[in-house]
Amino acid sequence: MGELPAVVGRGEFDALVIRTDHHDDRAWHDVVAALTEPWGGGQYEAHVHFVDDPAWAEATVDEVLAAVRTDEDLSVVFLADRTTMQAGNHALLAVTTLTREDCEDDEDYGQLTEFGREFRTIPAGVHNVHANLSIGNLGFEEYAAAAHDDPEGIHRSL
Repeated sequence: MGELPAVVGRGEFDALVIRTDHHDDRAWHDVVAALTEPWGGGQYEAHVHFVDDPAWAEATVDEVLAAVRTDEDLSVVFLADRTTMQAGNHALLAVTTLTREDCEDDEDYGQLTEFGREFRTIPAGVHNVHANLSIGNLGFEEYAAAAHDDPEGIHRSL
């Protein structure tokens, strides 16, 4: 795959959702609708930056991470991949953008990635994950652990 286009126009507090599967427009519209619903019991407005560009079709996690690496305010990116589009719950793939270089030492990085550098979350969980990671209230590893403990491997809520 060639170089992916730059992500432009994302607000500092917007969750970044990138569509990497372009086989089912109806499923994508369902994902977008779910992600634009108010969250936190209807208490908070959804702030999402969507990337819906066929240039991102079939992009791998590593390709996406390389493309978004320059966004210093981004600690997690959400992918609407083939699994997202095919699953009834449309669970997105949440991927930490943090690398070993972003951590103090190997121990910190090991803790961050204890359950991997990615997990699935239902659309209603995207905002909670993004908001808490953005303000440092919770760590990626806490959400990954919750997904790890779920029978289907999906973060639903803490």
